[in-house]
Amino acid sequence: MASGPMSVRGFRLLLAGQLSSTVGDYCYAVALPWLILSGDGGPVLLGTVLACYGIPRVVTIPLGGVVADRIGGQRVMLIADLVRAVAVGILAVVAFTGTPTLAQLAPIAVVLGACSGVFIPASYTLLPALLTKEDLGQGNALSTMVNQVGGLLGPTVGGALVAGFGAGPALTVDAASFLVSAVVLARIRTGAGPADEAARAQDGPVGQDGGADEADGTGDAGKNTARKPSFVELLRHGRLLHVVLVVALVCNLAFNGTIEVALPELAHQGMGAAGYGVLLTCLSLGGLAGSVLAARSRPVDSPAYLFAALAVVMGVALGAVPYAGGLVGAAVCVCVYSMASGWQNIVVVTMLQVWAPSALIGRVMSLVMLAVMGTFPISVAVAGFGVRHLGAAPFFPVAGAAIALAVLGALTQKAFRNHRSGTEYVPQAPAPAPAPVTARAPADLPAPDVPAVRSTHPRQDNSQESQR
Repeated sequence: MASGPMSVRGFRLLLAGQLSSTVGDYCYAVALPWLILSGDGGPVLLGTVLACYGIPRVVTIPLGGVVADRIGGQRVMLIADLVRAVAVGILAVVAFTGTPTLAQLAPIAVVLGACSGVFIPASYTLLPALLTKEDLGQGNALSTMVNQVGGLLGPTVGGALVAGFGAGPALTVDAASFLVSAVVLARIRTGAGPADEAARAQDGPVGQDGGADEADGTGDAGKNTARKPSFVELLRHGRLLHVVLVVALVCNLAFNGTIEVALPELAHQGMGAAGYGVLLTCLSLGGLAGSVLAARSRPVDSPAYLFAALAVVMGVALGAVPYAGGLVGAAVCVCVYSMASGWQNIVVVTMLQVWAPSALIGRVMSLVMLAVMGTFPISVAVAGFGVRHLGAAPFFPVAGAAIALAVLGALTQKAFRNHRSGTEYVPQAPAPAPAPVTARAPADLPAPDVPAVRSTHPRQDNSQESQR
């Protein structure tokens, strides 16, 4: 009999829906450019349509987190999939009838981008509702593996459909994949209801890090409280979230530009288009290998140190890409980098899903996704400038050092360094009410009925220094 995440029927259904949706997404990714470039619009129209998709996607990520926390991530995902099925279905009809114009493509792209934006943070709320904390890390790894397998199969399926039948059938497959995902989501039962939330609140947040700072918002079972924190409070006092957001910003600033600008430039100089394709394939295979390692590894008590060790591997591997002896060495370095990165992503996502209060996971993950995706335009612009002045090869060790140093710097923060697996956010206790002020006797008279006693201490105050 299956154990762990695969023993949960809802999780198995979720994996099936993810695979279908991911394959469909890649069919769309192949069909849309082919459809546009086959007409008169060319690259300008393609870039405009992609902008119409990308901007709403980023803008609606915070909205997706808020709505998911209010009405439930599963419901948000279901609605987003249904709307996307209709939008892509309309696009498929347009593709069958002729060459689409910007007036037809732009509204569809905006709808698809907005739905994708609200879907992303909502998707991170479903696994914590399906799985126990102990199974959450393996569940995230398996879920990522399914997406990566879909990423390997999808372009092949999409390319074959477009080559053999045109863009219309490939878009139809994508629309159908959203319907399959929606049906699967409708059949999932999380079992999370008001009674479960009440029981969790009554039990109190469970932590294993008795030495954590109160400013971190984590603690042990001795600090149990039934008070539910607000998102504003979490932003103010959740030191772990602050550290993760800074690391995400720095790492993605370094990574995106390196992969999107420096890597193709390096390949263009001496590896050719085929070599670049090999590097991208290794990037995907490495991510899949990282997910497999994460799924098979045992949970660690101190995820921060595993996170930091993987960051060092990432930095060294990325920095060595141009100096590894040609295509084979570069491919190995890219694969090692991607493997460590894939494992690291699962570690940090699981950490935040356990740490964040269940009613705030959507908003927490929306912030992290903003840090990941919002840095893309800045990163590629900086990389373009850096590669132009430094060259492609020197850019890699600079980016690798930035990634490694950012995470090693996070270890200097106690909230990150002392975090333990299973630790949840604990709201700060409210400040004690001030003691009532009593009437004071005149300074030259002793208090009534109390003998005047002279202090033997030359000075008294309440500072920490005087109480040592």
